[in-house]
Parts: sequence; structure tokens; C-alpha cells
Amino acid sequence: MQRAILGISAYYHDSAAALLVDGNILAAAQEERFTRKKHDSSFPIHACRYVLEESGLEYRDLAAVSFYDKPFLKFERLLETYHAFAPSGLGSFLSAIPVWIKEKLFMKNLLDEHLSKLGDARLPIYYPEHHLSHAASAFYPSPFPDAAILTVDGVGEWATTTIGHGKGKEIEILRELQFPHSVGLLYSAFTYYTGFVVNSGEYKLMGLAPYGNPDSQRTTEFKEKITTELVDIRKDGSIVLNMDYFEYATGLKMVNEQRWERLFGVPRRKPESQISQVYMDMALAIQQVTEEIVLRLSCTARKLTGSKYLVLAGGVALNCVANGKILKAGIFDDLWIQPAAGDAGGAVGAAYAVWHIHDGNERRVNGCGDAMSGAYLGPEFSDKEIRHALDRRGAKAHYYDDFEELAEDVAAKIAGGNVVGWFQGRMEFGPRALGNRSILGDARNPEMQKKMNLKIKYREGFRPFAPSVLEEDIGKYFDLDRQSPYMLLVTPICEENKIPLPDGYHEKPLYERLYFLRSDLPSITHIDYSARIQSVSQKTNPRYWELIQQFKKQTGYGVIVNTSFNVRGEPIVCTPDDAYRCFMRTEMDFLVVGNYVLAKQDQPPLKETGDWRSEFKLD
Repeated sequence: MQRAILGISAYYHDSAAALLVDGNILAAAQEERFTRKKHDSSFPIHACRYVLEESGLEYRDLAAVSFYDKPFLKFERLLETYHAFAPSGLGSFLSAIPVWIKEKLFMKNLLDEHLSKLGDARLPIYYPEHHLSHAASAFYPSPFPDAAILTVDGVGEWATTTIGHGKGKEIEILRELQFPHSVGLLYSAFTYYTGFVVNSGEYKLMGLAPYGNPDSQRTTEFKEKITTELVDIRKDGSIVLNMDYFEYATGLKMVNEQRWERLFGVPRRKPESQISQVYMDMALAIQQVTEEIVLRLSCTARKLTGSKYLVLAGGVALNCVANGKILKAGIFDDLWIQPAAGDAGGAVGAAYAVWHIHDGNERRVNGCGDAMSGAYLGPEFSDKEIRHALDRRGAKAHYYDDFEELAEDVAAKIAGGNVVGWFQGRMEFGPRALGNRSILGDARNPEMQKKMNLKIKYREGFRPFAPSVLEEDIGKYFDLDRQSPYMLLVTPICEENKIPLPDGYHEKPLYERLYFLRSDLPSITHIDYSARIQSVSQKTNPRYWELIQQFKKQTGYGVIVNTSFNVRGEPIVCTPDDAYRCFMRTEMDFLVVGNYVLAKQDQPPLKETGDWRSEFKLD
């Protein structure tokens, strides 16, 4: 008889559900994709219904439910923290504690209430610790039989960082860094101070860092101030934060802004204001400090475990620049990062923890790859469902019986400078679009980055775009000797693709630097000659591979621009109707949904009121 386990993460950010059947991941999705509320933290009722439907199971067929952290332990941390910092934090205490007493302290009752909407069966609910869920999500689906495990995020219950060892079905946690000393919260503090939103703007800070001047005295001074005043970095990678500068432990803000302004000589940047060079240098400084910490942690993990392999999870594992530095340092023979490394992936790890640790089931390692199915674990839609969705909108579309012909025609449109919405197969699980819910363009086109940022995504113009490259062609364009299927590694482009930069380059204004040609693939080459790579496998995603292959036949380049199919402030599209609405609200030229191709010029006006773009403030 099958044993099915429902994993859930909820109530903080990026709620999600995942379903494990006899140790295999059948489905996983974030709640935001269904509710259309970015980073939705509510109970993932829609995601739960989806994973059950995808598996063909009813709620009563489940063996267990697993929640991704321990609420009582988190409540203990809150109480002890408020006590330790008293009388500071009274306002935060009075705000937070009533919610805990009313709801979160009785998490089992709260979960039972929501789960009852799925069915009336009484199932056991398990509560693995937050970082154990992260560790399980990193190790169990990885391709390694033995691996060091590094989990780094803001905070779970008490832990903010753990080093563990995975071997067979077992996970042993060897070292733990506890709240309030946190690499993730240190990085988030700079996210806040540079004017971005905590828990969603960290990737903007990472993208801004290369605009900092690595040779400037100011960048050097910022790094020195960070490492002497804000954080003490120990040899093993553990850190001690100077809490005189931080208010997240008990306050309603990340930092003490007055002390930060005195330390750095610059006030907090106002959100959406112009980004001056000082904040670029600050972003570079904290990025370099974070990389140093993560590298030291990786060295410690290697020493403690003796393993040749490393697996990573937690929000900081989405820092793909740091991941690239770990790989380049040669500390491990190889590494693997959970594609849903943040809290959403905790749903997968929670289910795995029950299957392997509680139930004691042996682990089956796939020597040919990982167990995440390319992260294509979300909903998919038949031609009939797509046709019905388009008909409801009165959309005009051309249907292709031959997908190879479709790929050939769409590749020609991309090569001609058009931007294409690409909606195929099962939706991706995690924050990255990997060729099933993507917006595509020509990486050779020097105008493509600007066009896609300002006219398609409605976001900051400095943001870089990632390349999707045929996995067999990676070495032709990038300094990387292995696959990168989940867009979680940043590496340099090859020397032969580079164009030299002029003297005084770092003194030029931001957007003058941004649009200077740096390579023969300008729209995916970041300002420091790097790229965040997604390798595309014919085995894992044959349709996307075929499209890029057709593009290569026509242009000689097996690489295109890939960004997520959404606009700023919205989650990645889930349904054909989501895709059509996003297509019509932006300046995309074509939309491909399954075997249907739609041209913008042929479509009737979208029947919605209000100026949708007015809510997005552009640079």
C-alpha cells in the first residue's frame, strides 16, 4: 500500500505544499501562484488541493501531514529574546504576543481547522525543526549518497545556520548558529538600508553589488566597518553580530538607522529613489562579506564531514554569486542546491523528514541526477483547457500540429528581436522560471535587457537577466564545466566572448555603464562579465531544448534570455488565463501557450478596468 505524506510550509512567507508518495515527489507548489498574492504566507489550501489532485489521492488516503517547523520552540525563542532585551522591544512584544496566544501557539488546532477543508480524516501531524526541514530538502533529493549539508537563512526556531552530514537515510546536525546572530538577517539588514524590501529584495541587492567599485577606497572602508563594527567573523564561519546596531530581535525595524548613518556616513536610501554610487559600493561590500562567511562555513563543513559533496538550502542558498564562489574555490568536488531553497522548499523537506527519519525508509539515490524532476512539479494544462481559456477571452491564436515547426517559427521571432511569453507543461516549483513559465528574448540583442526590464517586467533597469543555454554548449559561452539546471550558479562568461571596458568605467553613471556592450551576448552579461546560468537538458525539458536548438540552427547561438513570466509585484503565472492577462498588459510581442501561438496585434482589448501599470513606479 502506498504511503503518502503531505508537507506544508506556512505562516511566515512563501507558503507551499508538497506531496511525497513512497519517497517520490509527485507534486509541489507555492500558494502565491494560486492566490496571485506574492509571497503569500497564508495556509496553502489551494496548493494542498492541487498536489492531492495531481496525485489522484484524497485527503483520507494520506498517511501523515508534516509541518516545516516547531511552533512551541519558536515561541520559546520569542519569549527568551524579549526577556533578554527587556525593556527594549515592548512595542513589538505587545504586537506579536497576542497573535501567538490567539493562534500560533495552538498551531495544531489551526492546522486541523484548515486541513478539515481537505477532508475529515484524522491524520498524525509531525513537526520537524525548521532547519532540519531545510537540510532534508537539500540532501534527500540530491544526487549524492553522502554529503555535507549547509543551511543558512534568517531564522527558524533558534537556528540561523546549521552544518550537517547526510549519509544514506540519516542526517546528523553537527554545528548550529543561533538567533540573533544570523548571516541571512545581516544581509537583509543591508537589503533594508539600501532601500529594498526585506524577504523579497535580497536578490536585488545581489544584482546591484557588481555596480559597486571594487577598487574604491569607500568600498574597502565599508567592508572594514562591517567586519569591525557590525559582525565578528570567526575562522569557522560562525558570526557574532553587534546587536547595538540591529533592532530586528525586538523591534519593528531591521536596524538602528541613526547608528548606521553615523557608521557609514550615509542615510538609509528611500525606496524607489535614485540609486547613487554609495549604495552600489555598500551592496558590493556586504556581498563580499557574505561570500567570505559562506566560504568559511563551507570549509568547516568539509572538515567536519570529510564529504566530497555539498548540498545547500535556506534563503541564503539562493545567493547564486556566493554559490559560484564555493564551486570555484574547489572546496568540494561538486555541490547541489535545492531549487526551492527558501521556506517553500521546507514543505518538501518536512515530508522527506517523516519518510526517512521518522519512518526509517532507506534512500534511493539516482546516480543520473536529482529527484526534483527539473523542479517541474506544478500544474499543467491540456490543449483543451488552453483552448477554453483563450476562447473565454476572445483570443485569436494559431494552433500548430507539429511542435518542431512551432519551435522553428518562434525561434525566428526571437531572433527578429521579439519578446515571447513561453508557457509549457508543468509549472516550476521555487522562485526561478526554468523554461515552462518564462519570458524569452535574444541574448545577442543589446537593447533586450532594457526593453524587458522597463517595458515587459516593469522593474528596475539595472536588474540582470539570466541565460538559458543548451547543456551541451555551456563551455562554449561560460566558464563552467558542469550543468546548472536550476539557475543557482553565477560564473564568468568565456574570455573570447568579452568586450574590453573603457578607462574610467566605474566613474560613469549607472545606466551608461549598464548599456555599454560587454560581450557578444550583451543582454545576459552582467556588469562584471558574469551570468546566472540555466542549462537546458533535452531529457528534462525537451520542448524548451528544441526551441533553443532551433534558435541555434538559425543564429549559431545556443543561448537565449530567460526571465520569469510575471511583472514586478506579481507571482509567476500559473494558468493559461494568468499568462494571457500578463501578455496583454505588457509589451510582449507573442505568446506561446502549449501549441498555440498568439500575436499581440491580433488580440482584442483586454476587458479590465483601471490603469494596471500605474501601481508600478519605474526608474
